Amino acid sequence: MAKGTHAIVVVLRNVSVAWPADGSVVVRDLYLASAARPSQSFEMELRNHVVLPALVNAHDHLHQNGVPPLPQTAPFRNSYEWARAFRAHFGDAAVKAVLSKPLRVRLWQGGLKNALCGATTVMHHDPAHDTFDVTSFPVRVSRPYSWAHSLHQGYGPDVVASFRAAASQVPWFIHLAEGTDGLAAGELQELRQLGCLDANSVLVHAVGLGDADVVDILRAGAGVVWCPSSNLALLGQTISPRRLRALFDAGCLALGTDSRLTGARDLLAELEVAAAHSDFSPRELLQLVTERGLRLLRTNECADYIIVPERASDPFAGFLGLQRAQLRAVVRDGEPFITDPDFAPWFAALGIPCSEVLLDGQPKLCRRDALAHRGTAAWTLEPGLTMQ
Repeated sequence: MAKGTHAIVVVLRNVSVAWPADGSVVVRDLYLASAARPSQSFEMELRNHVVLPALVNAHDHLHQNGVPPLPQTAPFRNSYEWARAFRAHFGDAAVKAVLSKPLRVRLWQGGLKNALCGATTVMHHDPAHDTFDVTSFPVRVSRPYSWAHSLHQGYGPDVVASFRAAASQVPWFIHLAEGTDGLAAGELQELRQLGCLDANSVLVHAVGLGDADVVDILRAGAGVVWCPSSNLALLGQTISPRRLRALFDAGCLALGTDSRLTGARDLLAELEVAAAHSDFSPRELLQLVTERGLRLLRTNECADYIIVPERASDPFAGFLGLQRAQLRAVVRDGEPFITDPDFAPWFAALGIPCSEVLLDGQPKLCRRDALAHRGTAAWTLEPGLTMQ
């Protein structure tokens, strides 16, 4: 959001504001402060609409979302086997074509993948990049953070060194127990022996862990990011509902997509898979991608929202099952990011240039500065996104 000295207040009239954190739903006027400086204030009547907090994707690799997945005919025992199998896939012409694109452009596409579905805060499980500091970058990449890739992959920072370098209030992320074999089952105890299991440890996947391991995680106050689509694609199974419930009730579980190399198309699709493989209610599922995600990433709430049509008496149940083209608007920092065409006056009132696009065949308006960077049209890499 641009910095200005005179703020405008945008008023969304008569919307139902729904908060998964406490389950409250209140019909009210929502006031959004913007730092843009147009000539006059702005109001919209949005009766029969629901406003929800924007989503939090607790695990992604932003630069890998355009890489074609590895064809496979059977589940792998663990992610290390998958990585070894992928080496030959690097020779595929389609993979080479994607990897020939500049890193900053591939990161931008990953940002668009998330923002278009309403996920405006993302944890990027790889090195930070200065592209994330560009004002128009589509999402807010959660920082500060520290990370190691995994215990045995041989990529990324040293596990022990990166953990010890992380301040206690900074979350430290690692892929752990991403498998169904004995190697995966023993990784939590291995992490413990290395002295790297603490309250700021965030374990991604955790498929191979048992009930006793979950008790150890809860005792340490650590967190877990669940990526069911990726788990099912790679391993043929994910965390059991019983263990998920224990982690959720302790407040230490969030949901992530992983990249499209193995994961779902976006976080909306991931929510549907999560619903099918858990006993979580619609409200609990949305907690995983809102306040629980923020808690695990140790980041603050922001003025990011999703506006959707009112489809059911329970707004949380009504939200589940929506696809990205069905969202009426995604709002970042109190300003429209992508909307249906009838929201054009909002862009105009704030003086925000927008472009007419098609999202999965549906007409939309999108902030122009979020579609390209340094003259490179990053939007061309995102499937389903075209210019009208």
